[in-house]
Amino acid sequence: MVYRSSFVRLLMLAIFAFGMSTAIAQDELRKTFFKDVDMAKADAEETDAALLSPTNYGNGARDYEAAEVGLEKGRNIEYVRGKAAKAENHFKEASKAARLAKTVLSQVLKSRQDAANAKAPELSPEIWAKAQREFGAAIRYLERGDLKRAKQRDIEATSLYRDAELVAIKARYLTETRGLLADADRARVGRYAPVTLDNAKRLLAEAEQELSENRYDTDRPRSLAQQANYEAKHAIYLSEVVRDVRDKNLTVEDLILQWEEPLRQISAAADVVPMMSAGSDELEQVLVAFIENMRADKQALEQETESSNVRLAEMDEELRALDERLGGATEERTALIQRLEAQARVKEQFQRVEKMFSRSEARVFREGNNVILRLVGLNFDSGQSDIKPENVALLNKVEKAIDVFPQSELIIEGHTDSYGGDEGNQILSQARAESVQQYMVNAMRLPSYRLIATGFGESNPVANNETSAGRAKNRRIDVVIKPNLEIS
Repeated sequence: MVYRSSFVRLLMLAIFAFGMSTAIAQDELRKTFFKDVDMAKADAEETDAALLSPTNYGNGARDYEAAEVGLEKGRNIEYVRGKAAKAENHFKEASKAARLAKTVLSQVLKSRQDAANAKAPELSPEIWAKAQREFGAAIRYLERGDLKRAKQRDIEATSLYRDAELVAIKARYLTETRGLLADADRARVGRYAPVTLDNAKRLLAEAEQELSENRYDTDRPRSLAQQANYEAKHAIYLSEVVRDVRDKNLTVEDLILQWEEPLRQISAAADVVPMMSAGSDELEQVLVAFIENMRADKQALEQETESSNVRLAEMDEELRALDERLGGATEERTALIQRLEAQARVKEQFQRVEKMFSRSEARVFREGNNVILRLVGLNFDSGQSDIKPENVALLNKVEKAIDVFPQSELIIEGHTDSYGGDEGNQILSQARAESVQQYMVNAMRLPSYRLIATGFGESNPVANNETSAGRAKNRRIDVVIKPNLEIS
């Protein structure tokens, strides 16, 4: 029994050693026969040959697999060498064809990628499938060397991919709106709130048209779709109100009294007497003014806090440094005092400038020592940068504000809302900033070296671009006054 057990162990060790030697031998053979074909395969994969030259790549993959299996099973060395060589040739042909396809079929490849980015395979599957078939046919013709037919299928596939992309984009932005309008039609909302429902349908049609004309600028159509959603929901709500009025036999007076109640509650929160004996117009103005004043007070407090924190930090830092150094302390303390006096002077100048403008003309605030004039009353025609005659009075006030800060540096910033393309908005904002800059040079006689005009496009919004009021606030000119603190 001992002899048999020892024999078994020796046999297993021999088999293991043989297996190890065989594996090492196969590994060496693979390095020899597969070095070139592995490089060719990697190059084919890098050129996306599986997509752009599927026949050549597929033949290469089959021969490559046959060579690997042959090596693993100990087939004739010449067989393995031959399969690897064939695979290498196929992969090289695939790489060559793929590079040609990227040149010849560049248009369809871009449209295919755009459609994929828009999630067309999920949102427009039927058109995507047709485009894929045409694209596959173009690739096959190109592999055969039939350039004419390849280009024909290229054109067909490009058109289909673009259609699929547009359908997908519309589905992303308009599906919810379409569903709401379908719900409204089923509920016969048009019978009770026809005006509001028609508004929703009109906005949806405008959104569709905007996407059809420029599918890559989705800001405006998305906003239109959101407005359409609101109008559709509002129409559904109004239809319920109308039904409720009909069912409960409510009078117009009952409705008005119901709608006045929220205004009473808002007035109570603002500590305002809700006087509505002649309607809600006067109360509306009072509440709007209250909110605007609250916002202004909040902004002023934030600015004052920030300014105070900055001053305290600067004083603390410099006083610590002075405590560490006795030499030259008198001179440095004097410089610190002068700087604090300069900051106090800027604060006083800011308060003077703040009083020059009404709320409809400009918002005046500080960022550190800089004073910003947000010219809400300076308006441009759509897509234009020319200063209009009605803006001259406001610009005259701006000139007086600048005079309060002698030798200050001025930065004129142009901003737009998010409607339109990024590049177009950048160009327009720069043109508007330069228009104001030129006005300051010509009409205000300011030296050009004090002025910098910069366009920011839509990149720095100060309000919500999803509302018309917010977009109006974002279409603005900011004049940044950088005081010269060294002036005594």
